[in-house]
Amino acid sequence: MYKSIVKGIGHHVPPKIVTNKDLEKLMDTSDEWIQQRSGIQERRYVDEGVGNIEMSYAATQMALQRSNLKAQDIDLIILATLSPDYTFPGSACFLQEKLEIPNVPALDIRQQCTGFIYGVSIADQFIRTGMYKTVLVVGTEVHSTGLDFTTRGRDVAVLFGDGAACMILQQAPENFERGVLSTHLWADGRFAKDLWIQNPSSREHPRMKPEMFEDASWFPKMNGKKVFTMAVKKFPEAILTALKANNVTLNDIGLFIFHQANIRIVQAVCQGMGIPMEKTYNNIQKYGNTTAASIPLALSEAWEQGKIKENDLVCLSAFGSGFTWGSALIRW
Repeated sequence: MYKSIVKGIGHHVPPKIVTNKDLEKLMDTSDEWIQQRSGIQERRYVDEGVGNIEMSYAATQMALQRSNLKAQDIDLIILATLSPDYTFPGSACFLQEKLEIPNVPALDIRQQCTGFIYGVSIADQFIRTGMYKTVLVVGTEVHSTGLDFTTRGRDVAVLFGDGAACMILQQAPENFERGVLSTHLWADGRFAKDLWIQNPSSREHPRMKPEMFEDASWFPKMNGKKVFTMAVKKFPEAILTALKANNVTLNDIGLFIFHQANIRIVQAVCQGMGIPMEKTYNNIQKYGNTTAASIPLALSEAWEQGKIKENDLVCLSAFGSGFTWGSALIRW
């Protein structure tokens, strides 16, 4: 058995900034309402013709440079997204082609906001068994091309942004003190329709019908109250499970990285658990909810700003559509 050590992390966000004031021109909303509800001030949107592949490639290049590795060192690509560039094949295959590493296995996973933690867990298992030595885990999303920018869709549209980030995990000896200590995953499909996109669907014949454009069933729908309530309940459970599994306490954690869905959720969880907000890193105000990219984007920025140092314990936690949730504890 081996351990997984973090070799590098990187991120990329589109240059186009869309503020709350910009959205006021498209729908009946306000900067004050959005900030009070979510903490978001602005987000990034891709330009025409730019997708997950380009953003993932840029994030990977940053991670490779920071880790002194080459693309050819990568043994496996795991890419988490709910917004693939194409229905098939998976976006990981297109990223592999752009990285010029043919024959390297490429895997897409769809766990939405928990996608990056699921990806890290899968990568960690492959590395622990010795099957792969260097694994690229990517979280990437293009939300802006699939949102309802009318008053009808404002509750969801104001929350999401585009971006990509990644982590490179590499094999280290089992007795190595640093690395991924444990990952913990959950799901409850009873709540799948509380945050989902109904169409297009292979259950429909044909998958796309003209009336779908009229009924807005191809836009995301969210039961905000249910999502908030469940997130505030499941985040602490996921975090405490990770701490118990490694016999550490809240005070031992150097930094908590929450999925960046809503600053009010982070504040509620921290208040309930007694976690000082200073021990969290939050960038939702700049980027909105970037779903699978959210945690690695926050990680990359936090490391860049010197908020994560060698040997720090970093706790990741996420909750989202599915419902899925999870946690990971990493000794940096």
